[in-house]
Amino acid sequence: QVQLVESGGGLVQPGGSLRLSCAASGSINSVNTMGWYRRAPGKERELVATATSGGTINYADSVKGRFTISRDTGKSTVYLQMDSLKPEDTAVYYCNAFKRYIYNYWGQGTQVIVSS
Repeated sequence: QVQLVESGGGLVQPGGSLRLSCAASGSINSVNTMGWYRRAPGKERELVATATSGGTINYADSVKGRFTISRDTGKSTVYLQMDSLKPEDTAVYYCNAFKRYIYNYWGQGTQVIVSS
């Protein structure tokens, strides 16, 4: 059984930074896509950023230039460095590990609150 364990959420002031981490426990094929999604209050879950094991990275327009995704493929770990945070970044952030036709795993979510 694979679990994605997230950490790093919390409360931060506008303009501040946070770093989210997600590690996969259990056996997981490292040839996959890992990434982050978020759900703000009253909104649908949306993509934040993804990174394939081959190095292809994708960001939502709303976070380009502020967030940076990185991963340690050998450890099935993915990180999200969030800088210049805005109140509209407030959401529950979910880690995802995906391999087409094989699996689609989700973490339990970590809360990020951007408020003064």
